[in-house]
Amino acid sequence: MSETKTLTLARAINEGLRRSLENDPKVLLMGEDIGALGGVFRVTDGLQKDFGEDRVVDTPLAESGILGTAIGLALRGYRPVCEIQFDGFIFPAYDQITTQLAKMGYRSGGKLQVPVVIRVPYGGGIGAVEHHSESPEALFAHTAGLRVVSPSTPQDAFTMIQEAIASPDPVLFFEPKGRYWEKGPVAASGRGEGSTVLDRAQVVRPGTDLTLVAYGPTVATALRVAAAAEQEGRSIEVVDLRSISPLDTATVVESVRRTGRCVVVHEAPTYLGSGAEVAARVTEECFYSLEAPVLRVGGFHTPYPVAKIEHDYLPSLDRVLDAVDRAFAF
Repeated sequence: MSETKTLTLARAINEGLRRSLENDPKVLLMGEDIGALGGVFRVTDGLQKDFGEDRVVDTPLAESGILGTAIGLALRGYRPVCEIQFDGFIFPAYDQITTQLAKMGYRSGGKLQVPVVIRVPYGGGIGAVEHHSESPEALFAHTAGLRVVSPSTPQDAFTMIQEAIASPDPVLFFEPKGRYWEKGPVAASGRGEGSTVLDRAQVVRPGTDLTLVAYGPTVATALRVAAAAEQEGRSIEVVDLRSISPLDTATVVESVRRTGRCVVVHEAPTYLGSGAEVAARVTEECFYSLEAPVLRVGGFHTPYPVAKIEHDYLPSLDRVLDAVDRAFAF
């Protein structure tokens, strides 16, 4: 890569994977059709050709087997990066992830490390149906021992995938597939030695009147909302969480103490979703600063709908603006 390039989010992940493969011979990729095909979304395109079939491995259609094998490899010193083809396909591996991968470090008193990265294309907006458009991140954030992160920009995708691979902890790396083709600048020096953005939230748009908290696919929506609200004289601060677990509470709390209002947005259902944890922490930490209750906007408590009506299910500009209006009405 040159010093700075304009890349799609998918290509930025590809470049981050490439750099990790180049820098560490113990890194290997595993998944269904990730080799010659380059994956369903072509995120791993060209990597098997350049690094060989021993390091970019086409696996059988068996998610539990992929994760079980990855855990064994990690215990022997490798750094496997597994691709789950679609979000809804992760559940056959749920047992391996939550009862083995998440617990081995704690179970061994820190003597064992299992640095497995699980790449999960997630979220809607691509005209698919259930099992192909879901947002199951809260299920894994609820399990102690797992890092759960999601980039929103090509730069963060490039940086965070490398940091996830370098981490000694298991990482669920949720990729907003509806944003795969959106472009942005990526600096080749996106990951410096000792630097980290993996578990740090970022204020991506400063404001004074309300804090809008989002991550992954909804950060772009939040920025559109802030731009629209500006036309009405409202100054909205947008915070990109980046990490769902651990949660960078300090950055969110500092923002809400200044603005006095908070709305949390994600594609997953609001019922017991990640936004509920954010709302609870903000309420506990900012109670005397709040001018209104913390509000949430997300998917509904139903299975993911058919493609024809998915945009009624997903948080839209109008739905988020409605929550902003309600926050200001108090």
